[in-house]
Amino acid sequence: EVYFKNLSKQKQKKVMEKNGNSHKLRVCVATCNRADYSKLAPIMFGIKAEPQCFELDVVVLGSHLIDDYGNTYRMIEQDDFDIHTRLHTIVRGEDEAAMVESVGLALVKLPDVLNRLKPDIMIVHGDRFDALALATSAALMNIRILHIEGGEVSGTIDDSIRHAITKLAHYHVCCTRSAEQHLIAMCEDHDRILLAGCPSYDKLLSAKNKDYMSIIRMWLGEDVKTRDYIVALQHPVTTDIKHSIKMFELTLDALISFNKRTLVLFPNVDAGDKEMVRVMRKKGIEHHPNFRAVKHVPFDQFIQLVAHAGCMIGNSSCGVREVGAFGTPVINLGTRQTGRETGENVLHVRDADTQDKILHALQLQFGKQYPCSKIYGDGNAVPRILKFLKSIDLKEPLQKKFCFPPVKDNISQDIDHILETQSALAVDLGGTNLRVAIVSMKGEIVKKYTQLNPKTYEDRLELILKMCVEAASEAVNVNCRILGVGISTGGRVNPREGIVLHSTKLIQEWSSVDLRTPISDALHLPVWVDNDGNCAALAERKFGHGKGIENFVTLITGTGIGGGIVHQHELIHGSSFCAAELGHIVVSLDGPECLCGSQGCIEAYASGIALQREAKKLHDDDLLLVEGMSMKKEEVVSAAHLIQAAKLGNTKAESILRTAGTALGLGVVNILHTVNPSLVILSGVLANHYVNAVKDVINRQALSSAKTVDVVVSNLADPALLGAASLVLDYTTRRIY
Repeated sequence: EVYFKNLSKQKQKKVMEKNGNSHKLRVCVATCNRADYSKLAPIMFGIKAEPQCFELDVVVLGSHLIDDYGNTYRMIEQDDFDIHTRLHTIVRGEDEAAMVESVGLALVKLPDVLNRLKPDIMIVHGDRFDALALATSAALMNIRILHIEGGEVSGTIDDSIRHAITKLAHYHVCCTRSAEQHLIAMCEDHDRILLAGCPSYDKLLSAKNKDYMSIIRMWLGEDVKTRDYIVALQHPVTTDIKHSIKMFELTLDALISFNKRTLVLFPNVDAGDKEMVRVMRKKGIEHHPNFRAVKHVPFDQFIQLVAHAGCMIGNSSCGVREVGAFGTPVINLGTRQTGRETGENVLHVRDADTQDKILHALQLQFGKQYPCSKIYGDGNAVPRILKFLKSIDLKEPLQKKFCFPPVKDNISQDIDHILETQSALAVDLGGTNLRVAIVSMKGEIVKKYTQLNPKTYEDRLELILKMCVEAASEAVNVNCRILGVGISTGGRVNPREGIVLHSTKLIQEWSSVDLRTPISDALHLPVWVDNDGNCAALAERKFGHGKGIENFVTLITGTGIGGGIVHQHELIHGSSFCAAELGHIVVSLDGPECLCGSQGCIEAYASGIALQREAKKLHDDDLLLVEGMSMKKEEVVSAAHLIQAAKLGNTKAESILRTAGTALGLGVVNILHTVNPSLVILSGVLANHYVNAVKDVINRQALSSAKTVDVVVSNLADPALLGAASLVLDYTTRRIY
């Protein structure tokens, strides 16, 4: 684990010496409801598995002990945890006052429990009012607090409670880098913050229940199929109860109209929950043939239900956090989760004020499959948390210290705590080779793997997955955190769906291929796919001459001719994803035949294949070789031989290259007169041989207003891989949550 790479061993050794080798850390875990138990249970299992290091005390309170909410304390017992104390702390009521009274009742009962347990540290989760009572009691009784999921931003009163607990807590475990930065901005000590990921993801990313159909049938009926049902989970918004009740009514009306089997879970304990239950009963949800209304679903089974659902709808944090791990479509209603970081599977309906608006969202989302998202974790949170717990020195002063601004200076000086370098897996599918690389945010190729591109679809996909898995494993060793996978491939690509629509002749069995789904499912990472020409343009925009340029064109001059067009800082794909097929601009009506089937294309004159064709003709007529050149008998004639002959004074070769350069230049002039870029970037192995010819043609043929364009040769060593990486890095860094 990178966080502890330079610090943990020495610190743990000192801690053991100070605390005494025989001392066990006494940890109290307090759980209030079914939602926080799903996050705390993996940590509890980890603590229980190391009895030589920890003693675990479990305190249960809140809605766990209420029949209306399923008596969910039973699932803690089923997990074989000994419950030390049960505290009935919920005051029944339907308004905000009941929540305040519940906090007060918990504050009255907790001191006696904590006096008896005398824990070294208490683990508190989240942003519920019960958790605020726990943190307040522990802080006032000089008990160290470890807060899980601090620093996040959602909506309603939860934000205020979460941040209040942060100020009371001594140690913080956060799930995302943004949350970590929020904690630092709130003046929390960076040494006491651990970016671990969400503990529930440890179970989510390893959940492989082959018998998920029996779970689906048990909760939704025998006739239900995967991706053909909905999971609904909606809670009252305590800062606007009346509006949230109205929104719940509209949601149920939309679900009834949508006419799909739906599992509806009862809301949690908040002001307004009873009114929501009355709305359900008023609309006959519990007896409707399309609905199943339940108080509680065990977390292991709930995982399978949302993983295979056609859609999840509501305002639960589960929808915007855990469900992203499966790529299940989510409709997030209202403001309860405003500010949460989300994957692209979440469609927000902020102001769900009509049934039609919600119904339209259902029609858009139902049945889709999105890339799996790992925003909230990579499946290794618990080991990190246990190491963090072991590093706590009980002899350190209990009084918190706050790190006031400037925050940025603290980060830059505290290099030991900077986590993995954000990086992308880049895949380049060429006609000959298949390459995979780890590319950093700065465009550095940290590690590169190359194999021959297999001839069949099955072998090719298998090799891609194998190389990506190998690269992802190596990323840990080279201190890189992989944000996603970007794929550059020849042919026409639908980047929205991640599908290769039609391949070039250079890559066989590569049409109508869904690349996103199998790779995302295998790696649990988001996947982006685009045409190799577009990727070259993206590489220039992020790392090359195109950086900061509003309008530019990239032309790849290699085996074929391709390119990409950036207009107003955005890549142009076109209505059917064939924009920027620059190699197939026709510059002669009776020119040589192109691989596309047409005649006179730029590619038929200036591509590596075209030059090789002309070189072979010269060689067959014994007109290629000149003094200073030699070829082995078995050596294949290539474009390189033509270029070498021209440099040595072969007039025939010079004429062919001059014609090729003119054809390319005429194509560039057509581009200038169509999209009027301020910059043309020539990329690829032939770029240096063409740049002067292109400039000459522009000076002769272009309109005077277009002659001011700059024509440069790319300085990027590997634009295909860098462009594939840009697909990932641009997306992850420009999103605003």
